[in-house]
Amino acid sequence: VQLQASGGGMVQTGASLRLSCVGSGHTFMLYTMGWFRQAPGKEREFVAASTWGGVTSYTDSVKDRFSISRENGRNTVYLQMNSLKPEDTAEYYCAADCMWNEYAWQSASNIDFWGKGTLVTVSS
Repeated sequence: VQLQASGGGMVQTGASLRLSCVGSGHTFMLYTMGWFRQAPGKEREFVAASTWGGVTSYTDSVKDRFSISRENGRNTVYLQMNSLKPEDTAEYYCAADCMWNEYAWQSASNIDFWGKGTLVTVSS
């Protein structure tokens, strides 16, 4: 199972970015896919997740600015990030797991599959 994330970059406050993550080596259609992020010196934190059926969950700090979506037929999940802030600066990691439990997804230790990170830097 491999997850390949892309789309990170360096932008200014208020800009937008779209992250993409493609899964391979397994059929992800029934998997929950999502995103975590990790800023320097901080723990990896939950950002957003989407079940195969389209149920979504977001951390409070991004609810009105980020949107997660997926294309099950392409094993792909997206994270549209709008109105970016300097505090959004982090390495963003794609994640997948066959379970869906909104509480469990809050902790990175409960997630089975990870991609390499893609760096998002937001300058003020």
